[in-house]
Amino acid sequence: MVRRIVTLSVLAALLSFASVGHVVGAAVEKVNINTASVKELQKLDGIGRGVAQRIVEYREANGPFKRGEDLRKVEGVGAATWERNRERIVVK
Repeated sequence: MVRRIVTLSVLAALLSFASVGHVVGAAVEKVNINTASVKELQKLDGIGRGVAQRIVEYREANGPFKRGEDLRKVEGVGAATWERNRERIVVK
């Protein structure tokens, strides 16, 4: 009985560790805001279709972003959205 409990505990720990690893891996996916499509931009946390479309329109009207922080110039991208995504946003 004790052996079964230990085995189940170890299995549960391994499964929870695998889940955490999967979430962490997903969080580091980078998005190049100068080349990303509307669909790709929607992968960013807090960016829906409307804001993604405004990002593309801003980029087309003003040229490529020079810094990731410039994304905040787009209506609908505030400080909180920038902070949640700053590690994932790249400018190339």
